[in-house]
Amino acid sequence: MIVVTGATGSLNGATVEHLLQRVPAAQIGVSVRDPSRADALTRRGVRVRQGTYDDPEALRHSFADADQVLLVSSSDLAADVVAQHRRAIDAAVAAGARRILYTSAHGTGFDTPYPPLAIHAATETHLAETGVPWTALRNGFYGDLDQLLGPWQRTGRIAKPADGPLAWVDRRDAAEAAASILTGDAEFDGPVDLVPSSPITLADFAAAATELTGRPIERIDVDDETWVAGEVACGIPEPAARFTLSMFQATRHGHFSQTDATLTRLLGRPPRSVADLVAEQISADH
Repeated sequence: MIVVTGATGSLNGATVEHLLQRVPAAQIGVSVRDPSRADALTRRGVRVRQGTYDDPEALRHSFADADQVLLVSSSDLAADVVAQHRRAIDAAVAAGARRILYTSAHGTGFDTPYPPLAIHAATETHLAETGVPWTALRNGFYGDLDQLLGPWQRTGRIAKPADGPLAWVDRRDAAEAAASILTGDAEFDGPVDLVPSSPITLADFAAAATELTGRPIERIDVDDETWVAGEVACGIPEPAARFTLSMFQATRHGHFSQTDATLTRLLGRPPRSVADLVAEQISADH
């Protein structure tokens, strides 16, 4: 059995949908905070059990009989996320999982200005210490496109802090790749980078937007502190603005710049491109 956490969220929810296309529903289980939100999966024959990263006993019950457990990284910013991940990993080990998979991030490491990368690094360290085979799905960056680009359709500008190469990946492609790894014959041990064949920059988004709209979309570099001050003036809490700034700073130091062919190979096609993503954004906003 394959057990997936966070199955009512956008990433692992899509992973479960891909799993349902590959294996019988009876071979899939999900561990969710609120089982009522997974009623549709229950009706389709998926085993649904309640579990949270703060309740090890519930997790062990939801992981029972699992050959593989896919853990989604916690998004609870008010919690000790590394401790949550450790509890989830330990519960999977206690339940007898043959392999533990974790949705990590491309660029993971302790020496980085972007805090989530150190959280992923600490989680991967704990995975390695368990003695159980493990796979870290180091997905490319898939943050909110509206937040990344800003109101460019209204202003004609992408005005953000200076950036560097960014290995952007669509959540749908990351989910499909995870399902492929979970159901494939090949075993992926340790970290695996799931990124496009070439990184992009905000200038690439601007170029795609210009071509698709037929009007010039300009990429404007904004000084870091000027940008933070502007965000705060618009009502964004300063800590949140500086958290986002740290992502841009990480791109400038090359933390998201590496490439790999694994994602393309797993999908059997190129992942969605910048032009694809911008075209969908334009369509969604009209």
